Amino acid sequence: MGAIFQSLGRTIIAGVVLLVILLVAAGTFGRMGGEDYWTFFMRYLHIASGVMWIGLLWYFNFVQTPSMPKIPDEQKPAISKVIAPEALFWFRWSALATVITGLLLAGMLRFLVPALMLQSGYKPIGIGMWLALVMAFNVWFIIWPNQKKALGIVQVEAAEKAAAAKMAGMTSRFNTMLSIPMLYCMAAQSHGGF
Repeated sequence: MGAIFQSLGRTIIAGVVLLVILLVAAGTFGRMGGEDYWTFFMRYLHIASGVMWIGLLWYFNFVQTPSMPKIPDEQKPAISKVIAPEALFWFRWSALATVITGLLLAGMLRFLVPALMLQSGYKPIGIGMWLALVMAFNVWFIIWPNQKKALGIVQVEAAEKAAAAKMAGMTSRFNTMLSIPMLYCMAAQSHGGF
């Protein structure tokens, strides 16, 4: 059992195997061909990628950034050279996966256009979608390019590096602010919170 948990890949495979066992035990495989099931499965993928995206956003803002001043200077390269680039990889790709699965899900449920147009009956989910799109844009086109400079992945002068770090940090805080109403709107559409 310990060998499973010593590797992230094996842990993920074990989770998928456990899911398949639970689906077989519940008799779910007989329903998998239906449209309702695939709509549910897309929602599952959307939620899973969203949990990773917003989880990492909140990790950066609630844990990593506030902790950096407390870390001795000689230990900071472990964060900036190893942890942050890896976390940013998963952060930006989970943002993209969340947007893609969300748009696919909205298309499958036939409310993509009405939601994006903020039509009556789709305003909560539409507002949530627009907030998420702004956040994803920020991830790919503001945070990531500036983080590459701040972390030294792209070499720039010290002043530009400091400005890039500040821009990435402020945009990340902006996304954290947007995440609060975005998550509320996403849940409000189908759970009566608007």
